[in-house]
Formats: sequence, C-alpha cells, structure tokens
Amino acid sequence: MKNYLSLVKFSHTLFAMPFALVGFFIATVEKGEGISGRSLLLVVLCMVFARSAAMAFNRWLDRDVDAVNPRTQMREIPAGIIRPRSAMIFVVINCLLFIGTTWFLNPLCFYLSPVALAVVLGYSYTKRFTWLCHLVLGLGLALAPVGAYLAVMGRFDWVPVLYGVAVLLWTGGFDVIYALQDEEFDQSQQLYSIPATFGRARALRLSEWMHLGTAAFMVYAGRMLHAAVPEARDLLWLGTGIFLALLIYQHRLVKPNDLSRVNLAFFTTNGIASLVFGVLVILDLLT
Repeated sequence: MKNYLSLVKFSHTLFAMPFALVGFFIATVEKGEGISGRSLLLVVLCMVFARSAAMAFNRWLDRDVDAVNPRTQMREIPAGIIRPRSAMIFVVINCLLFIGTTWFLNPLCFYLSPVALAVVLGYSYTKRFTWLCHLVLGLGLALAPVGAYLAVMGRFDWVPVLYGVAVLLWTGGFDVIYALQDEEFDQSQQLYSIPATFGRARALRLSEWMHLGTAAFMVYAGRMLHAAVPEARDLLWLGTGIFLALLIYQHRLVKPNDLSRVNLAFFTTNGIASLVFGVLVILDLLT
C-alpha cells in the first residue's frame, strides 16, 4: 500500500481537493438542503480514484523515459518496486471504481465519467507531441470544482466553471516551473514542454502570464460567488488574497539560473495556497 501511495504521489491530492470541496459546498449552500455526508464522501472518492488512475497511468506510460532520466530513475516502476502489469491493473481498478462511484451521484456525472477519464488519462500522451501539455494537465485538475458542483446540483454553473479555469491556468503555470528541471532531458528525448521549446527565461514569463490569468479568474469568480451567496465575503477575499500572494512568492523563488528552490515553489507553496484558500472559503460559506 505504501508503494502504491508513493506511485500516485497521494499527498499531491492536496492541490485539487480543496477546489473540489469548494465546488461541493458552493452547490450545497445554493441548494439549501444541508450537507449530505453521502454526497461529500462520493465526491472525495471520485477525486481519489480519478487522480490515482491518472497518476499511475502516467507512471506506467513514462516508465521507459523515467528509467533514463537521472531525476526519475528511482520511481517505483523503473526501480522495479512495482511491476508495469501491476501498475496497469491498479489503473483499471481505479477507473472502474471512479465510474462506479459516479453512478451513485447522478446520471449526468455517470454519463460524463468516461470524458473525465479521457482527459486525465490522455494528458500523459501530450508531452510526446505538444508543449501545451501543461494546460492539458491543468484541464484535468480544473474538472475538480466543476465536477463536485455537478455532483450536487446535476447541472453546470458559471462560478465553478470560472474557478475551474483559474485552476487550469494555475496548474499549467506551476507545472511549467516544475518542468524547468527537465529542460535539457526533454530536448534530448524529443519530448515537448514549454521550457524545452522556449527556454527557461521565456518559460518563466509564460508561467507568470498564466498566473496573472489565474488571478483574474479567481477575482471574477469571487465576485460572482459573493453575488450568489452574499454571506461569502470576508474570508473569501482573505483566502483569495493569500492564494495570489503565494503565487507571487512562488515566482520570486525560481530564477532561470537558479532552480534550487523549484520543489519549494511547486510542492510547498502551491499546497499551502490551495489548502488555505479552500479552508477559508468553506468556512465563509458555512458560517
């Protein structure tokens, strides 16, 4: 179990889970019927199953590439800790559990579940043909607030969609920063990424522009949320402000000629930003 949790980097679920919970509680407040523990559990399970399938599939597909990259040689599959066949069985099980779980939410979630899986699994192929792979990864995480809202309401709405776009750009931006570590390796293996295609300096500029877009969509979504739920105000904007401040801090950590703090920018800063934002917004919605 420990090996499989490591395979899918379970701790990284922290990135998208708070946004999924924000989408869930926005819908819950709008519906006005109180918190459904059953629905909350199903949403969390959907997040865990979909992300586990996506991450394990990525590790399975990239096993040969990871084996020759000094940074990734000790990942579970190339290191021989988990066999490729076992990893694929794990992927299939999680896909089936995800689809099965959506059945208990509502028909629309069930019908759209293969589309969600196509996005989160399909991302793993994109680095082989386009530098837009970072935004495809972002699209996968962007499904979190939209899907969680859909699970409760059975329909789409602009507020979770706007938060979804913010997540797309936020994820794309920080994934560009993370990809700086593999710039030369990606070029040598003819893999696509923004750093490998445009160089470090331009990649960081593009990441900054993505995060400016994140800021714009988060503010716009916050204004629409406040209009729909007037009670959501002070903590909502405090959470938004902290989130955006940590984005700025993230860009101060990484320079084209100094990648020593990439992990701090990628893991710690983004994890804290998402968690703080999610907690404050949910508290605002429920108090």
